[in-house]
Amino acid sequence: MSDTTTNKSQELFGHPKGLFYLFFAELWERFSFYGMRALLMLYMVKEIFKAFEDKDIAAAAVYASYGSLVYASTVIGGRISDKILGMRASIFLGGILMAIGHFVLAVENDIAFFMALAFIVVGNGFFKPNISTFVGSLYEDGDPRKDSGFTIFYMGINIGAFASPLLCGWLGETYGWHYGFGLAGFGMLLGLLAFWNGIRTNVFGEKGMAPNETLPKVLGFDAKKAIPVLSFLTVPVIAFLLYSYKSLGKEGTWLGDQNAVNLLFKVIGVGIIIFLIKVLKEATSDERKKLIVAIVITVFMSLFWGFHELSGSVITLFADRNVDLAGIMNASQTNSLNSLVIIALSIPISLFWAFLSRKKLNPRTPVKFGLGLLFAGLSFYILSLSKHDANAQGMVPFAYLMIMYFILSIGELFMSPVGLSKITDLSPKRIVAFMMGIWFLSSAYAFQIVGFISKKLAVEGSQEVTGGMQTLALYTDGFEIISHYAIGAGIIALLLAPVLNKLMGNVH
Repeated sequence: MSDTTTNKSQELFGHPKGLFYLFFAELWERFSFYGMRALLMLYMVKEIFKAFEDKDIAAAAVYASYGSLVYASTVIGGRISDKILGMRASIFLGGILMAIGHFVLAVENDIAFFMALAFIVVGNGFFKPNISTFVGSLYEDGDPRKDSGFTIFYMGINIGAFASPLLCGWLGETYGWHYGFGLAGFGMLLGLLAFWNGIRTNVFGEKGMAPNETLPKVLGFDAKKAIPVLSFLTVPVIAFLLYSYKSLGKEGTWLGDQNAVNLLFKVIGVGIIIFLIKVLKEATSDERKKLIVAIVITVFMSLFWGFHELSGSVITLFADRNVDLAGIMNASQTNSLNSLVIIALSIPISLFWAFLSRKKLNPRTPVKFGLGLLFAGLSFYILSLSKHDANAQGMVPFAYLMIMYFILSIGELFMSPVGLSKITDLSPKRIVAFMMGIWFLSSAYAFQIVGFISKKLAVEGSQEVTGGMQTLALYTDGFEIISHYAIGAGIIALLLAPVLNKLMGNVH
């Protein structure tokens, strides 16, 4: 069977057939991931830390640590895939670990809670960077269909992310948190089934196989067999890090409110910088220029996700405490609004970029990033204005949350699917999976931003004692400050765009 993307028998709707198997695999994996995330912050505040006076701060610390570790693990998973397992085996291993994590999360036990999160962290490290890289491998270099292919793939992500908060959120808040978590685990199994079916029907050809290299022994075992064992052994270590969410220092000391994961990410950051400097030195002149652009857009993406990922923490709590949802949905289900907009606008915006390309007016990636950050800033500014329409109980109209998600989602479509595609174009083939891991590391550091902001906007004591108007003021004042930072970052990105465009060379 031919392994080229030009073979029409291996195409569907003008794209490689393999894209659509990966589409459904990722759809169900994201169903599991976002279904759990929609419940996570509310579950911690209302169950795990309900007896704590500072339950918001404790939940924010765990949420930030979990989010950071879940995306940082992609760097390691990407590297292991490049050198040892290959994309196929990595995706299977990651999916199995994540499914275990979701089902363990359905167990009503505090220790099981941290172990479950750890399983998901390790599993995501293998699954997430490799399935995205797999999509890029389906297209030849310079194939103009790649951007639209990633946009289609991105729509699959958001179909899963839209449906899961509605279903898992309904189950979790109506019948019990653990029913919602259990449904998320079932979704992960469906994702693995979709991927296995793609391999069974041979739509991937020879792509995604393990590298043909002689591998060293690891602890006396073949490296490919040792990796799954080491992955399971890593789970309790990650669980301990998540459990160690309390600050190591006191206010006024050099440690301040830093916990073990915060310090770990400072060390990781230094290590990543050193490694990237090494890569830049070894790269050719053309590779170096493109890698610089890849690094810069990753930094901007990290800022965007830092604001965007507040949707699973502060904005979910804001929806629970200060938004009049009018019986339309519960607070966890509001997590579906972002994905609803993405689904509605993915194809129109993809067609819009194609139309601008035909007119030779399509802005290059750095300009799109600048505009995306401006949209993010505008969305938070509008949400901050909701305080002017609050009722006597401090409840604001649901429309503000809907408008906020609509504008934020447009910004996301300007940045994330485009950036995801460009990382594969800007990275040398020998480290493309690793660079995809670095791309997802932007989300890891974004969660450090999320943790910092969430602690600043934490409600002390119970909501009943604090009062709706007090929580409203805390949240909306914070949203206004966030809007200023996002708009400022957008302006900087637009000012840098001419220089970055030149460095990108023939990559649009």
